[in-house]
Amino acid sequence: ACWKTYVGRPETDRYRRTAMGVLGNGLEFAERNDEALPIKEAELSMERRLGASEDSILVVQGNLANTYAKAGRSEDAVCTSRDVYLGHLKLYGEENEKTLRATNNYASILVDLRHFKEAQSLMRKTIPVARRVLEESNETTLRM
Repeated sequence: ACWKTYVGRPETDRYRRTAMGVLGNGLEFAERNDEALPIKEAELSMERRLGASEDSILVVQGNLANTYAKAGRSEDAVCTSRDVYLGHLKLYGEENEKTLRATNNYASILVDLRHFKEAQSLMRKTIPVARRVLEESNETTLRM
């Protein structure tokens, strides 16, 4: 119902953009990941077309990577997650909480794909940075 209310509005309308995100997230929450994927892919395409900030695009890409993983599209998940990780690294540097979370998400997908050596190598570099920057009791550090 939410999407039908706003679909006729221009792409630039913030309520339409929000409704698209709500629809994709709702389908994912209902474990209808194959149906959520085209919505989330369209959302990413729209954000890029409209010149959204790099940070906003990385958030949408991260959500898309998670949906790829839940839908069983492992290679798409790892490629997208890697792009998110590298995007955060370029935008914020390695000593930033967003970058550290993106690194952890990327490593989790690598583990799910049984790419243990790559995940281990990535986390061996990242955990000391997280301990130094975020402290040992920070949630992101503890998840690593």
